[in-house]
Amino acid sequence: MNFLFMVVMLLVILAASELFVNALEHLGERLKISEGVTGSLFAAVGTAMPETMVPLIAIFAGTENQSLNEEIGVGAILGAPLMLATLAMGLLAIATVRERGIRGAFTPEISGVRRDLDFFLVAFGAASVALFVPHHLTVVRVAISSVLVLSYFVYIMLTLRASEQLVNDGHGTEADRPMLLNRIGLPDNMFVVMVQIALGVILLIAGAKGFIYGVEHLAAAFGVSALLVSLLIVPIATELPEKVNSVLWIRRRKDTLAFGNLTGAMVFQGALLPAIGVMLTPWEPRHEVFAGVVITLGGAIWLRYVVSTGGLRVWHVMVNGVLYLAYLAMMLI
Repeated sequence: MNFLFMVVMLLVILAASELFVNALEHLGERLKISEGVTGSLFAAVGTAMPETMVPLIAIFAGTENQSLNEEIGVGAILGAPLMLATLAMGLLAIATVRERGIRGAFTPEISGVRRDLDFFLVAFGAASVALFVPHHLTVVRVAISSVLVLSYFVYIMLTLRASEQLVNDGHGTEADRPMLLNRIGLPDNMFVVMVQIALGVILLIAGAKGFIYGVEHLAAAFGVSALLVSLLIVPIATELPEKVNSVLWIRRRKDTLAFGNLTGAMVFQGALLPAIGVMLTPWEPRHEVFAGVVITLGGAIWLRYVVSTGGLRVWHVMVNGVLYLAYLAMMLI
C-alpha cells in the first residue's frame, strides 16, 4: 500500500509539472524576460519548492524520531543536487539521442549555463567543506551558511541584469501552446496565469510531502538507512519536476529553458538548501554523503569543462548519467 501511495504521488507531481511549465512560458512571455531568467530563476525556484519543503518538514515536523528526521533532511538536501548534476542531465541525452545523435549539439545560451555552474561550484564547494567543520565551531558554520545565502542573492541580481540584452538578442521566452486553464474556458489573462502556476506549485508540494510518509517504511522494508533512501529515492520525486520540465523543453528544442531549469535549480539547491543543512542538521561526512558530494562535484566540473570548450553535445551529458549509475553501484553493491 505504501508503494502504491508513492506511485500516486509521482503521478500528482507529473500532472503538476505540466501545469507549471505551461503557465511559466506564458508568464515569461508576458513579462518579456529571457528564457535564461524563466528557466534559471522562475522554473528552478518554483519546481524546487518540493525539495525545499521535504527537508524542512522532515526536520521540524517529521516523525517522532529526531535522528531519522535529520537523516531524511540531509539526504533530501544533498540528494537534490546529486540527481540534477548526474541523472537529470543523463535524461536529456536519452530524450534526444535518437533525434540528434550521440554527437548532436545542444544550443542553450552558454553564458547563462556558465554563470549557473560557476555559482554552483563555489556554493556547493563551500557546503562540502562545512561537512568537516566540527559542530562546536558554531561561528564558522554560521559564516558558511551566511555566505551560501548571500551568494544566491548575488546570483539572482546578475541573472536579472543579463535578461534585457538576451531578449534583444533573440532569447526571449515564447509560449507556443495555449494555457491549459484556457482550454476549459477560463480567460487568457495574467490572473489565470498566476492561478495555474499556484495550482502547479500546490500539487508539487503535496506530492513531495506524501513521499516523506513513505520513506520511513521503505527504509525499514529494505533494511537500509533512511539517509540512503533519502539520497536515492526522495530526490526522484522532488527532482522529477525539473527532469520532466527539461525533457519537455529539450524535445521541443527549447535548449536554454531546459538547461537553465536544471542548472538554475542546482544553484538554488547548492546554496540555500545546504545553508539549512549546515545550521539545522548534523552536517557530517558519512560515507554515503561524502561519495554523493564527490560525484555531484565531479558531474558539475565536467559540465563546466565542456561548456568552456565551446559547446555541449549529447554524449557530454550522457557521461553525467553514467556518474549517477556509478554512485548507485557504490551504495547498493
